[in-house]
Amino acid sequence: MAYQKKMGLVALVIMMLIIAVLSGCTGGNEKVSNTAGNKEGSADKQKDKSLTVLVEGGSPAFKVATATAEEFKTETGYEVKIEAVPYIGVFDKLNAELKAKTGSYDAAIIDILWFPALASGLEPMDDLFTDEVKNDLYPNLINGGKVDDKILGMPVWTNSKTMLYRKDLFEDAKEKEAFQKEYGYELKVPTTWQEYRDAAKFFTRDTDNNGEMDMYGTGVLGKNNGDSVASWLDHALQAGADQLVVGEDGKANVNTKPYVDALDFITKVLREDKSAPEGALNMASDEIAELFWNGKMAMMLEWGHFFVPSNDPAKSKVAGKVAAAPMIGGEAGVGVVPGPWYQVIPASSKQKDIAKEYIKFLYDRNDQYLAAIGVAARKSILETSGQKPEYAHLLSLGETLAAKQTKNRPVLEHWNEIESEALIPAVQAALSGKKTPQEALDEAAEIINEIQGQ
Repeated sequence: MAYQKKMGLVALVIMMLIIAVLSGCTGGNEKVSNTAGNKEGSADKQKDKSLTVLVEGGSPAFKVATATAEEFKTETGYEVKIEAVPYIGVFDKLNAELKAKTGSYDAAIIDILWFPALASGLEPMDDLFTDEVKNDLYPNLINGGKVDDKILGMPVWTNSKTMLYRKDLFEDAKEKEAFQKEYGYELKVPTTWQEYRDAAKFFTRDTDNNGEMDMYGTGVLGKNNGDSVASWLDHALQAGADQLVVGEDGKANVNTKPYVDALDFITKVLREDKSAPEGALNMASDEIAELFWNGKMAMMLEWGHFFVPSNDPAKSKVAGKVAAAPMIGGEAGVGVVPGPWYQVIPASSKQKDIAKEYIKFLYDRNDQYLAAIGVAARKSILETSGQKPEYAHLLSLGETLAAKQTKNRPVLEHWNEIESEALIPAVQAALSGKKTPQEALDEAAEIINEIQGQ
């Protein structure tokens, strides 16, 4: 019996030691696993050290991400995996990721228009905006990526409408003499609404005397897309609009004087002055630019980056004859609605630290977007590169972006719906002559208030 008790005691001790050892091993594995997850993200990404970036295929974002991927890997050891999809696919995929929270993407480059819908799922990056960074960006560019006082996006490029014009026409002595005789003042690059209308009428002509206009002073953007809305809002800001589209009370203000005056202005250029092609309802930026490049237009209020192809002999018949100037101004001065894009980090990313490092990496190489699209985000780049003939438009762009009436689109959750169901139809109704600007915008205001639940 004593022997059996002794052997039983020995067995019990051995079993307890085995359990202790196994418990210790298990606890150790859990600790290592959690530490690895917190520091580097998922096991797969920890293993291959990769960063997945979502961009629009063929876009400047895609070109720069591709061109800099190898350098980033050399510096950090992380491979940049680029997922390229069509424009709306970026929104759809990112929106799905923010809901599923799978950690599929570590960074993405998005249109400013998408912030209202995506903001709740994006990681704040206020810590990246040092005083040095802030001083090199326009305030409205920083604010464009801010929601609820949190900075959610680092701008990669910004853009706006500016004045592109045929300097060979505006500097021609005979044209100057004829304009002076007809309008009573010297022909110059327009800075006001009236000067713009006069110059547009003056340069609209039948150059081959066949009874049809084949040269227009300018163009009007009226196509069924956001270009027409942005163009109209540019002029609304110039007329004194403050809270864009919706006031502080949440109700639509698009049927008030600045907006009506703006729509009346572009409608008169098209329908009364006949200084723009009649097919305006089928024309957006690309169509207007095509006419300009082919020598069929004297000036255009277009996105700044169109300056580069305008002076490319392979694309433009007027290459070498084009110059840039700031956007025109109304009663309240110069103003535009910018079109910036931002780099963001999904809050679901398991690699936020390296994602922020990647964003800082691209900020330091912001000049790469010049070659890709002809614009950038940093003031220093616009000012320095604007001294070069091929990027001379950047100085006018910078001046326009810094204007007091330049403001971002409103941060509205239902912006896409408001734009497509209320604003685009209103602009087209006025331009087509089916409704007066006031009637069209009164109807738009009602639709907006319904969408907003007012």
